[in-house]
Amino acid sequence: MIETSSIITGIKPGRLSSEERATTLIRRPWTRAERLVVLMGFFGRLSIAIEPLLCGIVFTIITVGIFAAPRFSPRWVNPDIIIIAPVFALGVLGCAAWALGVMLAPVRALYHTMRPIYIVDGYIRYRRRDAASSADTNGYVAVLTEDRTVACEWPTLGHVELPDLAKSALCEFTEYGGVHAIDGRATGVLPKRLPALGVGISSRKADIV
Repeated sequence: MIETSSIITGIKPGRLSSEERATTLIRRPWTRAERLVVLMGFFGRLSIAIEPLLCGIVFTIITVGIFAAPRFSPRWVNPDIIIIAPVFALGVLGCAAWALGVMLAPVRALYHTMRPIYIVDGYIRYRRRDAASSADTNGYVAVLTEDRTVACEWPTLGHVELPDLAKSALCEFTEYGGVHAIDGRATGVLPKRLPALGVGISSRKADIV
């Protein structure tokens, strides 16, 4: 048996386009509980992003102060002090990049809760790596419609290469998150519950899948 909860991840649309999925597949909105899990993850990342945001604010104040100080206190401040301003300006840019890197994934995940969850009574298909696969993937998982059209496909991560296998299944999936459930069983893409701000999630991994 393949443990889907540990391998399904990533984004790679299949043969159906986003527009075709929206017009041909059954879909449902996110439930309040499902969206709450994503929100908790978002606020958890936001709590981490506070550090680069605060550092960026401090560097910004210092940068502005370096340029302003000679004008407001020309008697006490050497005008040549502005030569060190680029150092702190680079700090501002670095903190902005840091915060963006921390928040990009949760913002995208939160945005995609506005898109539907698709329901397909068809097949779940696993296949091995191919020539186009990246080094860290171990294959692909796809949801197929009843006529075996690829509704959506994603690369998977892992150390054991996936076999070529397809079986009938009732699947729920999102374009961004991957397969959420197979025959009513959660894959672990979206935990059933999440601690406040995601604190302690590592120690409770087995409980939330």
